[in-house]
Amino acid sequence: MARFKDFNFKLVVIEQLMYIDEKLTPQFSLAGVLKEKGLGDDPWEYAQEHDLAYKVVPEAREYFESLELSDELLAGVEELCMDGGNQVYQECAPVWDGEDDLFDITSLDDLVLLPNLRRVLGSEFLGPDLAGVLESRDITAD
Repeated sequence: MARFKDFNFKLVVIEQLMYIDEKLTPQFSLAGVLKEKGLGDDPWEYAQEHDLAYKVVPEAREYFESLELSDELLAGVEELCMDGGNQVYQECAPVWDGEDDLFDITSLDDLVLLPNLRRVLGSEFLGPDLAGVLESRDITAD
């Protein structure tokens, strides 16, 4: 199984596989996890009450960090979308407005895990240095 170096890059991959392509199931639902643990069913309220505004909720971090992605699934990723409105971010940090660096990708070392990646939408969020890495690998940076 693949090991990611950058948690935030892994989240973008999960967004594609779980919430866009729906190849990675079941879809994670923070509300469902909280309800299952008897912690309520409103992620926003839970985050506010537990001083988790603008932070990744521990239950979501634990789930996504331990989630194993097979080489076969990763080989099927041809496109990624980096957008502050990604569902995976809502599941991780229900109280987050996209105005800070909580989900910034700092490394593209994990590109080696995606041999068929051809396009990254929202690459402007990477900054010029990381966008240049995409271009050097013939990955379209939109």
